[in-house]
Amino acid sequence: MGKNSCIQCSIKECKHHDMAENYCTLNQIKVGTHETHPTKIECTDCESFVFRG
Repeated sequence: MGKNSCIQCSIKECKHHDMAENYCTLNQIKVGTHETHPTKIECTDCESFVFRG
């Protein structure tokens, strides 16, 4: 799959990262949280992340 120019991403460890540029290759992603009441950027997570292992 090619890059999705609507989704920037710098997580090279993710299977969906376009290794040529800092973009995701998915058509859409799911963003979630690991907090009950998120108040900071650190509280959010890309739930589409898959480790490139």
